[in-house]
Amino acid sequence: MRRFFFMAVSGALAAALSFSGCHENTETAGSAIRIGVITSLTGANAAFGQAHKAGYTIAVNEINAAGGINGKQLALDYFDDQSLGDKAIQGVIKLVDQDHVPLILGAYSSESTRAIEPIVTQRQIPLIMPTAVADNVMETGSPWVFRICAGSRSFAEATLDFLEHNGNPKTLAIVYENTNFGQSNNKSMTVAAQESGLKIVAREGYEASSTDYTAVLRRVKAKKPDVIYFASYLLDASTLMRQARQTNLNAKYFTSAGTGFATAEFLSPEKGAGQDAEYTFSVSQWLPSAAWKGSQEFDRKYFGATGMHPAYHGMEAYATLWTAAEALKAAGAGTPVAIRDAIRNLDIPESAFGPVRFDARGQNAHPVLITQVQGGQYKVVWPPDAAVAKPIVPAPEWNQR
Repeated sequence: MRRFFFMAVSGALAAALSFSGCHENTETAGSAIRIGVITSLTGANAAFGQAHKAGYTIAVNEINAAGGINGKQLALDYFDDQSLGDKAIQGVIKLVDQDHVPLILGAYSSESTRAIEPIVTQRQIPLIMPTAVADNVMETGSPWVFRICAGSRSFAEATLDFLEHNGNPKTLAIVYENTNFGQSNNKSMTVAAQESGLKIVAREGYEASSTDYTAVLRRVKAKKPDVIYFASYLLDASTLMRQARQTNLNAKYFTSAGTGFATAEFLSPEKGAGQDAEYTFSVSQWLPSAAWKGSQEFDRKYFGATGMHPAYHGMEAYATLWTAAEALKAAGAGTPVAIRDAIRNLDIPESAFGPVRFDARGQNAHPVLITQVQGGQYKVVWPPDAAVAKPIVPAPEWNQR
């Protein structure tokens, strides 16, 4: 399979990005090839869904500027799942039964993605997941599902590899939200930590989107862990770090399964944790400084369109759509079966998201980076061949910051 790269796009991307509405097509001509996109344009995960849409918009404009799919323009049919699993199911039914799309991209959350897998499998429509990291989304055995991002087991292994080579701490606490995403990351880290010999002194689940986690944090504080591993979305990540400071919960390492700890908003004093985000570690699937060809160009285009530098969520959507485009070109006739088989046979050695090829389960072997917030910016600190900064360990205690 030939390589795909960034294509020049004429016109301002800012004019192309419109974040209102649930169902939008980038091309309305009847000859356009239309595919479905399910993401969270509103609701608790809207920040991530809007990042998806920005990445998709950049990609679809590049693809169409380069001639589209075998001479036809590509159109995206969006469905807003409102950050709810049952809405995502409605989205599949609408996109497949009414709009007759041959391929679906999405959803954002592991919860919504896991909910739609039985429906796409029943209707025999291929699904490419850009961001769902709970590993149970890959445990259904469905031949119709593919995941471009790395999963929770890879997150845990990368974090533990970093810890082993940077101080080798001895005790760990896991703090996770009681959702499919949080529970999967708790399970993955529990198993991986036990295998590595790192002692787990606390595992605390919590209900997402609460305003008060002080009781959870005080229980963790009493155990005095060297490391805390969080699995949280944006609102929770910000609240947890602010309240970690308020409760004077000090750990040598504040680590995380990405997501809420890996967004541009997390660094913001208005929308996130602000100064309380400093020194936190996060897994990351991509950063503008990544060595993959085209990363900096995507960063430039995304910033021009949104006024923000992207975290990996926008890139995952971008890479997912380019991957879909390559499969659509190879499928020719464009039937769901032909598209599924084309996805399975893809071999893209170089992209802005790294190599893309799917194993027999439908999983792309994507590498995981470790970042740390330093001076209000995400810096890659592990692995050594990708690092742009040295990690700061241990984290200064709150009263010394």
